[in-house]
Amino acid sequence: MNGTIERLRVELDERGYDILVGPGLIAAAGAHILPLMRRKQAIVVTDDIVARAHLPPLVASLDAAGIAYHEIILPPGEGTKDLAHFGRLVDDVLACNIERGTMLIALGGGVVGDICGFAAATLLRGIDFVQIPTTLLAQVDSSVGGKTAINTAAGKNLLGAFYQPRLVLADSGALATLPRRELLAGYAETVKYGLIADAGFFDWLDAEGGKVCDLDPASVNRAVITSCRMKAEIVAEDERETGDARALLNFGHTFGHALEAETGFGDTLLHGEAVALGMVLAFDFAVRQGICTGQDATRVRRHLAAMGLPTELGALGLAGKPDALLKHMGKDKKVRDGRITLILPRRIGDAYVARDASSENLREFLAGAA
Repeated sequence: MNGTIERLRVELDERGYDILVGPGLIAAAGAHILPLMRRKQAIVVTDDIVARAHLPPLVASLDAAGIAYHEIILPPGEGTKDLAHFGRLVDDVLACNIERGTMLIALGGGVVGDICGFAAATLLRGIDFVQIPTTLLAQVDSSVGGKTAINTAAGKNLLGAFYQPRLVLADSGALATLPRRELLAGYAETVKYGLIADAGFFDWLDAEGGKVCDLDPASVNRAVITSCRMKAEIVAEDERETGDARALLNFGHTFGHALEAETGFGDTLLHGEAVALGMVLAFDFAVRQGICTGQDATRVRRHLAAMGLPTELGALGLAGKPDALLKHMGKDKKVRDGRITLILPRRIGDAYVARDASSENLREFLAGAA
């Protein structure tokens, strides 16, 4: 990776913060975090896989900045985002004799960022935290915007809070440690931005996505910066998803969360893989409703499949389960007056919030989806 660090701003008045993107940010984290601290005490929350690769340079940077710290290491995987692990996490943090000036540091992917952010939102009624995302998915999506949550038996991300970080440090060098499957899961969230609002970005990804996933420095930089800039602008406009702007970021997620729930929130289907398949289903459903052209749906399916992402329910044993999937979709956070809200495409680069999708139409569609 080249040495360029780019800075974006999430404009939220006194709660605004910077996103830094580039190589070497983990090793320099202490210097970036120190000016934001009210007390020179940090609690680093990570998982044991990320810890092996990235914890040593992070704590070295904290030592160099004179920041005292404790480490809390969680098990990896989506299963960690539950009430039991959350309870243990907050107990462990409280055992470190924290004060309201203590800073939590989330070092890891979306799971670590979500559970650590929710802990920050609730501990002592709110303490500061910093996001250091180490996966592509977290860098382009979950670390930015202040959505924090854990899963419950009833569904995905149903217990959480809107709570903004003080800083996001997206170290592009960290992506080199990712398994290919994890990288592709993050790539799906990158594609999402092109599909909802920027056809030109999707055109570029359609041509250059292979370079992004092969970690070509310039391509990775463009993908992450473009995604973060789009999300920062949307969050500044609609922080708490009270309007349609931020809701568009859920494109593919209503279907995707149902798929995750049906597969048990485990390694069978990663979040980004579920989003990829969810986006395909959203395009197919839009075609069935006469909203979108089949050519666009085919192009999206072809691109995601070529990149190695799932595009078929049958390949995951999820075909022929319309009632189970519809039940999960009915528990989605966006349900209003018992009606399921979907983000549907009119075309590539143009999506909208659809609040009129009938359960019967969805059941028929899911029954026929292969």
